[in-house]
Amino acid sequence: MKIQSAIFDMDGLLIDSEPLWYETALEVFQPLGIQLTPELYASSIGLRTKEFVDNWFSRYQVDPSITSKTVEDINELVVEKIRLHGEAMPGVLSVLDQFRNRGLRIGLATSSPMRLINVVVDKLGISDFFSAFNSAEHLVHGKPHPQVYLDCALALGTPPVNCVCFEDSFYGMIAAKAARMSCVVVPLHSVIQEMRFRAADLVLPSLEDFNFDEFEAGL
Repeated sequence: MKIQSAIFDMDGLLIDSEPLWYETALEVFQPLGIQLTPELYASSIGLRTKEFVDNWFSRYQVDPSITSKTVEDINELVVEKIRLHGEAMPGVLSVLDQFRNRGLRIGLATSSPMRLINVVVDKLGISDFFSAFNSAEHLVHGKPHPQVYLDCALALGTPPVNCVCFEDSFYGMIAAKAARMSCVVVPLHSVIQEMRFRAADLVLPSLEDFNFDEFEAGL
């Protein structure tokens, strides 16, 4: 298979934001009686904020009438935390350079809202690498549905089968594979050995370990 474009997830892959999302969830959820352990939080990484809130509200039987406000509270707080404290994941510039130097197109497809995309690419100084930015925030379905990846491939002008996707979450990996893209997963170190990630084409401990020529030769 000839790779023509790369599509990257954002949170936990390009920027070390998952601890900030978890911190935000604790702050917003604790007054509502929702107690999230790191393990419980990790089980819902990759979902949109609305689906994340719906999931835990359902489990803890929280009044759904406050869902919209809770979603907005989480989004506002995490945007500010990432603006102040977010840092690039190891290997981000290296992996992006591997695609740009080969003249390939690069997109970003995330469950996070567009306002957070703007904050992250500005903070990391990586906007010029990308030809397309796609958020699943207002789509009918978020990850693990493939729509956000299909939309990004369309914006890049690349058939999905000629795209490689980079993800850190199980839901994101399922979305990429459902879109018929190859997928490289860089999971949390605590879950990297889980069997479910073997559905990916490649599992890496860090973006620093990605080698384009080796990967394409193995497809």
